[in-house]
Amino acid sequence: MVLGAAIAAFALKGFLVPNHFFDGGVTGISLLIHEMTHANLPLVITAMNIPFIIISYFMVSRNFAFKTLLSVVLLGLFFTFLPDFNITQDKLLISIFGGAFLGIGVGLVMRVGGAIDGIEVLALYTIKKTSFTITEIILGINIFIFACAAVSFGPETGLYSVLTYFTATRTIDYVVEGIQAYSGVTIVSAKSEEVKLGLVEGLGRGITVYKGERGYLPGNFEEREDVDIIFTVITRLELRSLKNLVLEIDPSAFIFVNTLRETDGGILKRIHHH
Repeated sequence: MVLGAAIAAFALKGFLVPNHFFDGGVTGISLLIHEMTHANLPLVITAMNIPFIIISYFMVSRNFAFKTLLSVVLLGLFFTFLPDFNITQDKLLISIFGGAFLGIGVGLVMRVGGAIDGIEVLALYTIKKTSFTITEIILGINIFIFACAAVSFGPETGLYSVLTYFTATRTIDYVVEGIQAYSGVTIVSAKSEEVKLGLVEGLGRGITVYKGERGYLPGNFEEREDVDIIFTVITRLELRSLKNLVLEIDPSAFIFVNTLRETDGGILKRIHHH
């Protein structure tokens, strides 16, 4: 949490604030208020997050609210005591590296169960009042922020701020989920027994088998046969090995991959014997 708050403060102090760049969410709103009124940024960020911390206390958990409050306070302290500096004035570098460092900081805080930005809490609260999804609510809020930035500081600043937000968001995903984020893989093959053996014994993965039918082709609808539909969960790093293994057994196998947001239980990792 301390490291995450320090890195986020470094991103704000060294990249975004000196060059009048913006991020999305509560941090972006705080940066807008700071630029327009020259108010103290740490105080603005803290004040803007307080309502969402209170909401999270009742909607999420006491522990999450406490960690979020502590993270926001730490961010303000680091920002206050870091010396003023401007690493670069290149707008593309500011967007990419400023967003990346901010994403690393926010992601590290999220890994320990806190948050620096209360936008997700606002979305959770708003979703109960509307028919919009969390993603749509966050997107709508951020469109408003970037539109204000474009009107107040020029369209170029608004566009670069969108790039900053995108970079930060993608970095958060990698920090929170890690490069070993899990994917669900569905395999339909005429050589299902060999594929199952390869996955279990070769890759060391647990599998689930559904009973299904294959066929139903255009012009040959009546021809069909029973088939085992294999499902397994693997890491992103193992995806290429799995595809190579399956296609080596059956070049005509159908493979479907989808990203999983969360996994729990089952055999997700190999058991290493030392």
